Amino acid sequence: MMNELKWKYLVRSGVRGKNIMMTGPAGCGKTMAAKALVNSLDRPDFYFNLGATQDPRATLIGNVHFEQNSGTYFSESVFVKAIQTPNAVILLDELSRAHPDAWNILMTVLDYGQRSLRLDEGVTFVATANIGNEYTSTRVMDKALMDRFTIVEMDVLSENEEYELLTYMFPHVDSTVLSSVAKISDLTRKESKSDTARIGSGISTRTTVELCGLLYDGFSLQEASEV
Repeated sequence: MMNELKWKYLVRSGVRGKNIMMTGPAGCGKTMAAKALVNSLDRPDFYFNLGATQDPRATLIGNVHFEQNSGTYFSESVFVKAIQTPNAVILLDELSRAHPDAWNILMTVLDYGQRSLRLDEGVTFVATANIGNEYTSTRVMDKALMDRFTIVEMDVLSENEEYELLTYMFPHVDSTVLSSVAKISDLTRKESKSDTARIGSGISTRTTVELCGLLYDGFSLQEASEV
């Protein structure tokens, strides 16, 4: 579920080889939209979760190894192979959780004027990022790094959009119950943004999908909500 104009702009940016950054609240569908873009372009694709990367240099460049028979040798990373694959689409998930060393390495790779790791023409980067103080384990994104991306901000779904998505994904669940789920999630989002908010954040779309998965498996609405 994505604004038609934003999807059109997203696809156009991908076709033109732009570096794209998907931003928006946690659980709003950034990674899903990015993967949908990758699938629609029908090009070689690679996925890297930078939020789970403990050793940025090894992940993005490679490692030096030693063997008794052959001695010391360098083994390049999958990332290096990916950026040398013509017309590849590279998904950089959780970029805002990446180590600053990863940002420093990516800086020149993303720069159209440098491409210092022998990057072939036609490679497209699609990144996702949670930006804001409310997200744990995220870092303040470097302005120079962000300038290398076309920013596409995901919208929070309205009650009707949420209901349409849930009925599409769970057609065998009672539509009245799905309507209630959409209404509950919409109310929590509005409440969290009010001046007298009693809750810190609203329910994400990721959470409502998980909740409806429980409904599909036979949980009652009360049970699924408690879980």
